[in-house]
This record gives sequence, structure tokens and C-alpha cells, in this order.
Amino acid sequence: MPYEDMSGMQHRLELEGRERLLVTGVEEVERFDEEEIVMNTTAGTLVVGGSGLHIGKLNLDGGELHVDGTIHTLLYEDQGPSQSGGLLRRLFG
Repeated sequence: MPYEDMSGMQHRLELEGRERLLVTGVEEVERFDEEEIVMNTTAGTLVVGGSGLHIGKLNLDGGELHVDGTIHTLLYEDQGPSQSGGLLRRLFG
């Protein structure tokens, strides 16, 4: 079941094998390189880790992102009101 926030934009992940990923509900891409893509979604910050990662399509108006490459991890960083930063920031900050 897709996640839907108050704005009505649905967040969905669709992974084909480990080579292709479709993400909907994307609000912003914070940073990306061949090993990591960090994006803000309607369900929170999503970190995609892997190798040879490439953004094949990005449509922020429609909130859609396509990723090609070898995907190793999908991690959500929860940022509640009592937290000062995401998981990676707390670990490496």
C-alpha cells in the first residue's frame, strides 16, 4: 500500500531485481553520486546505496525518480521533532 502524506502525493518504491528502482513522492534530491543518492520524499529522507548508480529520469513536478545501477541498500532516515539530524548525520556528523 503506497504511503500518502497530507499533500496527497503518494510515495512508492518499485524495485526490479537490484538494477532498477522507481521512486514516487520525491520532493527533492539532496545529493547524488555513483554510490549514494539522498532524496526527500513524502515519507521522509530516503538514502539509496549501491554502485554505478545513475539517475535515469527525474521529474520533481510529478515527484518521480528512476535509478539504474546495482542497488545495495534502501534506508529511511526518520526525523522526528526530538531528533537533531538523520541517522547518517548522527553516526558520521
